[in-house]
Amino acid sequence: MNVLLQQMHQHANPAQVAGLARFFKTGPGQYGEGDRFLGIKVPVTREVVKQCWKTSTWEDLEECIGSGFHEVRLAALLALVEIFRHNKAQRQECVNFYLSHTGFINNWDLVDLSCYPLLGEWLLDKDRSLLYNLARSGKTLWEQRIGIVSTMTFIRHGQLEDTFAIADILLHHPHDLIHKAVGWLLREAGKRDKAALQAFLLPRYQIMPRTMLRYAIEKFPEEERKHWLESTR
Repeated sequence: MNVLLQQMHQHANPAQVAGLARFFKTGPGQYGEGDRFLGIKVPVTREVVKQCWKTSTWEDLEECIGSGFHEVRLAALLALVEIFRHNKAQRQECVNFYLSHTGFINNWDLVDLSCYPLLGEWLLDKDRSLLYNLARSGKTLWEQRIGIVSTMTFIRHGQLEDTFAIADILLHHPHDLIHKAVGWLLREAGKRDKAALQAFLLPRYQIMPRTMLRYAIEKFPEEERKHWLESTR
């Protein structure tokens, strides 16, 4: 019996389905087109995972990650992160599973809640060309987002170079969700080293997407933000 899957379905809340579908842009032509929801908020999903991850098998995770329901896929990813955190002997297997199922990691929350605590942690002491390859030539928008968001772990360890380098790769990406992700990671890097962020922005801020710039300078003093933004007009 797949307890994780069973518990997720038991927590379904039809009253919340329509709101979640709107929030994650599932309408025709939108980035989450066609996705389905059970109506489960993230804190509830986390609580289910907390109770179930220890007994979840690879077969259970395989079934959940392939679910047509958004929250069940998230539960699989959060369970995978817990297995990765607590079982060092299985870390390689967790990474392999993650990378072989990126086709199911198909919305921004699924990326953002899973990639840096798993892939980012794994790559802390390893070659990071995988992230550059995902950013540069990922098969989907979501794989490209994994490339930049995974660097959050590096930032938290004071390692900023990869964030800036991958941000540069994605500087002219056409999609707003990449602009927001890159800007977010640049902002986080700037919290660690404002001068380094300014040095990155200076030759680029007039050509980078305005949303990306807004996110990147969000923590700057108001007058400084105005200066950067007005200089792009």
